[in-house]
Amino acid sequence: MAAVNTTVAPTGTPPSRGDRAGRRPALRRDGRYASVFLTPSLGGLALFTLFPTAMALGISLFDWPVFGERTFQGFGNYSHLLHDPVFRRVVLNTVLFVVLYVPLNVVVSLGLAVWLGPQIRGRQVFRVLFFIPVMTPMVANVMVWRLLFQPGGLIDGGLQSWFGIDAPNFLGSSNWAMPAIVAMSIWQGFGYNFLVFSAAIDQVPQSQLESAQIDGAGPLQRFRYITWPMITPSMFFATTMTLITSFQVFAQPFILTQGGPGVATQTIVMYVYNQGWQFLQMGLASAAGWVLFVIIMGITAIQFVGQKRWVNYDV
Repeated sequence: MAAVNTTVAPTGTPPSRGDRAGRRPALRRDGRYASVFLTPSLGGLALFTLFPTAMALGISLFDWPVFGERTFQGFGNYSHLLHDPVFRRVVLNTVLFVVLYVPLNVVVSLGLAVWLGPQIRGRQVFRVLFFIPVMTPMVANVMVWRLLFQPGGLIDGGLQSWFGIDAPNFLGSSNWAMPAIVAMSIWQGFGYNFLVFSAAIDQVPQSQLESAQIDGAGPLQRFRYITWPMITPSMFFATTMTLITSFQVFAQPFILTQGGPGVATQTIVMYVYNQGWQFLQMGLASAAGWVLFVIIMGITAIQFVGQKRWVNYDV
């Protein structure tokens, strides 16, 4: 009787050529199914994002009035933006908004998320309350804050009643208009990052925090050495998304101040809107839009490179 080979292949042995050949039809079939399901999304991405982006790049190279002759200018529109003092001021306004808004948004969101830790009762109610401004339409929020900021409004009336002083002309002063827009934007937008941070803090093992507390670590030490390293991925996500959206700020200054006084609160997106829909210069508007695109992509790239030094994915 022939001997039977009972040798078992060691674990981790790569599949044979026959097994790989047998898997190929299944992989091709799965790939076809995936293509069918992805086609609507990819079609929408190409039609509503990639194509308009490419068209904007092409238009930015032309003197493209809505009505009139269109002529090729090359980088003439970009040269005009470089030497336009209004556009330089607009860029500085946008950077100032980002510098003020992003750190304050993150600090307020993180502080409230830490305060409403898992040990707080009724925290679900606070989560809903803090997120309500995010769900409320931006225009409605801005109109309410416009009533608060205007002379004779709630803030002005409260200061006169309680302290006998007049509030500054928040929306009519070049010194106060941008801080007023930042304050309104923080109130409207902190709830999103608050939920992100709150969810990340919920994932921190309570056993580690309790062990550190038993060893004598105080609240700040527990946050610094245990909580903070574990929520850095969420911090990276929140700061990156907040940076991107803050560079695109439009509704708040457009409704609150119309970019004024003068151009003190005009942002890059407002400049694009004005050039495209008020002055009907689509070439210049497209060039300004691409400048904003490059700025956002550069800041995002710096974020992704720098996150290797402070984001901890190993916990």
